[in-house]
Amino acid sequence: MAGSFDLQDFESLSPFEIKDELIKLAKATSRRTQSAFLNAGRGNPNWVATTPRDAFFLLGQFAMSESRRVMSHPAGLGGMPQASGIAERLAVWLQQRTDQPGADFLAALVPYATRTFAFEPDAFVHELVDSIVGDNYPVPDRMLVHNERIVHEYLMWAMCGSRKPAGRFDLYAVEGGTAAMCYLFKSLKANRLLMPGDTIALGTPIFTPYLEMTHLEDYALGVVHIKAPQENKFQYTDAEIDKLLDPKVKAFFVVNPGNPTGMALSPETIAKITRLVRDKRPDLMILTDDVYGTFVHDFQSLMAELPHNTIGVYSFSKYFGCTGWRLGAIAIHEDNIFDKAIAKLPPEVTADLDKRYGPLTLEPRKLKFIDRIVADSRDIALNHTAGLSLPQQVMMSLFSLAELMDESKVYQEACMEIVNRRAWSMIEGLGLQITPNPNYDAYYGLIDFEFWARKNIGEEAVAYLKRNVHPLDLAFRLAEVHGIVLLNGGGFEAPDWSLRVSLANLPDEAYADIGRGVRAVARGYRDAYEAARRAAKAGVQEIEQVPAE
Repeated sequence: MAGSFDLQDFESLSPFEIKDELIKLAKATSRRTQSAFLNAGRGNPNWVATTPRDAFFLLGQFAMSESRRVMSHPAGLGGMPQASGIAERLAVWLQQRTDQPGADFLAALVPYATRTFAFEPDAFVHELVDSIVGDNYPVPDRMLVHNERIVHEYLMWAMCGSRKPAGRFDLYAVEGGTAAMCYLFKSLKANRLLMPGDTIALGTPIFTPYLEMTHLEDYALGVVHIKAPQENKFQYTDAEIDKLLDPKVKAFFVVNPGNPTGMALSPETIAKITRLVRDKRPDLMILTDDVYGTFVHDFQSLMAELPHNTIGVYSFSKYFGCTGWRLGAIAIHEDNIFDKAIAKLPPEVTADLDKRYGPLTLEPRKLKFIDRIVADSRDIALNHTAGLSLPQQVMMSLFSLAELMDESKVYQEACMEIVNRRAWSMIEGLGLQITPNPNYDAYYGLIDFEFWARKNIGEEAVAYLKRNVHPLDLAFRLAEVHGIVLLNGGGFEAPDWSLRVSLANLPDEAYADIGRGVRAVARGYRDAYEAARRAAKAGVQEIEQVPAE
């Protein structure tokens, strides 16, 4: 019991729903005690990438001048920007505005892109300008031509580093990682690649929605957990990886680096999974959600080692501080097991899929899986209006180009320095001594009280904790006593007596306070355990001193 709450009432809720109750408690505590309200439960970063945004808004001004060049009606109507000569007009326009934020970046990105990707200048600039105006439907619906090339190169840097696989990935621009998850679950089922009753493996701990979606009646999937324990530095053990050998396991879903652990798969772990798939499970479908990869030096995605088996999911939200933009991408290699599996479906199933996708093409059997995802996202019938909005795709191009043009990786180093500085501040507040781990992204931290108690007080203390303290008491006590909001780790299939802290969304100085607050709660549990032990010992001694009759 924490305060007036029966914590068992909250056991069925997602950590993100429990958070709302914790916020109420923490705000009340903050008002009552005149202390700071510290909400480290949300992963929204408190920084934004300024250079690409400056360029976006400046480009919008040029786009409107191009619209008025075509037509300028006194009632406030403009025309559609025209391609011929538009690159030169942009260059001249920027020369007159060199003092404007974003002008230098815009002036540099056109020659960079035309040189790097062999773009025709007018075609590239027209895509940017016409799209930022938003006067057309997305064509191609899956992703704009130039944007796909740019984002592909960005993803190869962000996800694959020095180990870029041969061939290309087809990309689908989507409304963030959330939409990617929804679209993928839907299309995997629609194309009979995953059916109700099938079994998938989840690398746990994992982002809560992956746990929750599998149990929805829409999918009704069986789940095997591939566990990454803290005792193994949040890497999958050999025994856990071997669970993927079971042919009943049709797919493996992983978040890398982990959420809530913040730990990326090590090169050794990736090598073990790669060997298993190549040698023994070439049919295993993999979905890897790599949103936080840019916070780890030399990050390696499973996309790089197992491109034919892997669907990659990426969101721009965290790295560029753009959660409100809803920018993400699905990546599937041009040579993949998904298309091949669909081609091998039984004739009666193939006939059903021909009927489903027949309105889109005269040859539905040649429709790639990634294009089926696009169509399924609009329930087939509305495929002609599918696609991410064009201004969003322009922002995606500008974010990607900003990183690609930053050869010294100044922006990446600044982002990594921010979250690592906060992590070490919190660790100091916790009073812990920790060895740095190169696989740790420092975007989230998982504070595991059970692990700490076992290591520092002993198994007896852990047993006492489990008998007498509800797992949610940690989070509720922090909110009620200290005005701090953290998410309960159990909701991510992390240990029950653990807490997830976001290291991205609060001022630097808040994290030492969070560390001290957690330490105070832990000290309270330790004191309660030691008091109970002394009381039990005193009771035994009293019994021993009672004289026999």
